Amino acid sequence: MIDRSHPLSVKRQAELLNISRGAVYYLPKPTSQRDLVLMNAIDRLHLDFPFMGSSQLRSALRRQGHDAGRLRIRSLMRKMGISALAPQPGTSQRNAQHKVFPYLLRKLAIKRSNQVWALDTTYIRMARGFVYLTAVEAVHAVEALQEAYARFGRPDIVNTDQGSQFTAQEFVDAVIGHGVQLSMDGRGAWRDNVFVERVWRSIKYERVYLRAYDSVSDARTDIAQYISWYNSERGHSSLGDKTPEQVWLSNLQPLREAA
Repeated sequence: MIDRSHPLSVKRQAELLNISRGAVYYLPKPTSQRDLVLMNAIDRLHLDFPFMGSSQLRSALRRQGHDAGRLRIRSLMRKMGISALAPQPGTSQRNAQHKVFPYLLRKLAIKRSNQVWALDTTYIRMARGFVYLTAVEAVHAVEALQEAYARFGRPDIVNTDQGSQFTAQEFVDAVIGHGVQLSMDGRGAWRDNVFVERVWRSIKYERVYLRAYDSVSDARTDIAQYISWYNSERGHSSLGDKTPEQVWLSNLQPLREAA
């Protein structure tokens, strides 16, 4: 057992334990309470004003009494996985060594259920700390995708941004390996995210902001209950007062079973 407070250096302790120094990792520094407060404020502003970039957010946050520079706000936005929904230079954090797939939705008329799925990830605040929630519209993105396959069958296309979690080989295999086409937004693309952002807004204002989750399991259970109600019981005026589930079923072709 490595004791970082011990007078012996970590290297010497590793030698005595006959383990490689390279196998001893430093624990990540926890997010400070100041940053958590700032991230919660950024999250609320982003939902109300999704077009705001780091510069506008800095001004808005200062009016609310938060003192933070633009670089700090930009860093926290990246940590939260959010960016302004407006035409701009690409801010998606992709791995240059990963393959990027072409965008397949240009001029594509989406007319039926399971034709295209969109994936996105958002920040969920907790009583202490935060977690990420991944949505599939129609411990990471692969798990969300596998669960969606099991519940809803497979789509023709899965569309994502160029974030490293989506260009990773594990995720690519989870899509291509099931006979599904993978589409990726171009750098700076923002229009496809508008629809997912509407879902995030509903989840956060109608559920998350009314709670203070003490654990990941509490957050998972409560948000899952809300999403189930949102899809199967809540009528939407834009859908003629039908539920999303009713519209999805009415436009569904025979499901392809997941491999």
